[in-house]
Amino acid sequence: MKFIKQFGIILAISFIGEIMNYLIPLPVPASIYGLVLMLLCLHFGIVHIDSVKDSGKFLIEIMPLMFIPAAVGLIESWKTIGSKIGTYLIITVLSTIFVMIVAGHTTQAFIRFSKSKDNQERKDS
Repeated sequence: MKFIKQFGIILAISFIGEIMNYLIPLPVPASIYGLVLMLLCLHFGIVHIDSVKDSGKFLIEIMPLMFIPAAVGLIESWKTIGSKIGTYLIITVLSTIFVMIVAGHTTQAFIRFSKSKDNQERKDS
């Protein structure tokens, strides 16, 4: 019963993300609205982490299974994308490198900010 309640909370927030996607005319996927909404609900204490933790862990554990339909779709459309595979590979490699660089710099900036904040608090006390 606990899992049903937790999964229901996740689904409700995802559904609200779908509604937001329908109502807000921005090119943002509904899943992003749902993730941001979940983050805000967790941050402000509207939803407590214990009320979604177990179902969230389960969903993360089965995440690789969720990629099977996409892989099957790629295999079925091979005739269409096969001639452009080089272009797709170049775009994939370049965008992966770009995301890794941006994520690394962002993480380093947060670490520096956190360390400077800790040092400032130590000096103040």
